[in-house]
Amino acid sequence: MNYLLTIRKEAELDISESFKFYEEHRLGLGHDFLLCVDAAISKIERNPLLYKKIYKDFRRIAIERFPYRVLYLVQSQNIVITAIFHVRKAPVSWSCRI
Repeated sequence: MNYLLTIRKEAELDISESFKFYEEHRLGLGHDFLLCVDAAISKIERNPLLYKKIYKDFRRIAIERFPYRVLYLVQSQNIVITAIFHVRKAPVSWSCRI
């Protein structure tokens, strides 16, 4: 089944901020982060129902090598990525996007 993937602007901002943080920490690390985010999103696209629900219909997948998770929702044939969040952030920081 083919799914249409949408990344909300808030999630794009999450990615951008994390990229900048890692690039300032070490040159090239931000690009590594982007590659790992892309790999996680590809896994979601291949099999979005594989990952368990954590709240209502929202699911999450870990980003390899980095302490981040992708929060997403599957609606019919649409995948909506709502947040890319650090695991140490309080759930309140991303729960307002639900």
